[in-house]
Amino acid sequence: MQVLYFSWLRERTGVGEEQITPPADVATVADLVAWLKTRGPGFEAAFAAMKTVRCAVNQDMAQPETRIKPGDEIAFFPPVTGG
Repeated sequence: MQVLYFSWLRERTGVGEEQITPPADVATVADLVAWLKTRGPGFEAAFAAMKTVRCAVNQDMAQPETRIKPGDEIAFFPPVTGG
């Protein structure tokens, strides 16, 4: 699974992207976030306020209950605005 971190999420986690193999019980975006938060203080800080984090799975907007699987691309980013 490839995980991408953008903007201040990249700054807090210290990585822009990584290949990971989460535990088998990680089945949704919410499960992944909970597991990522256990990986250190930077990850915990990045995901502390989930109201300010958006997620895409395979480039489609996702919700916490969205199912994920090995081989997916998961991107985390702050809300964006256009003008």
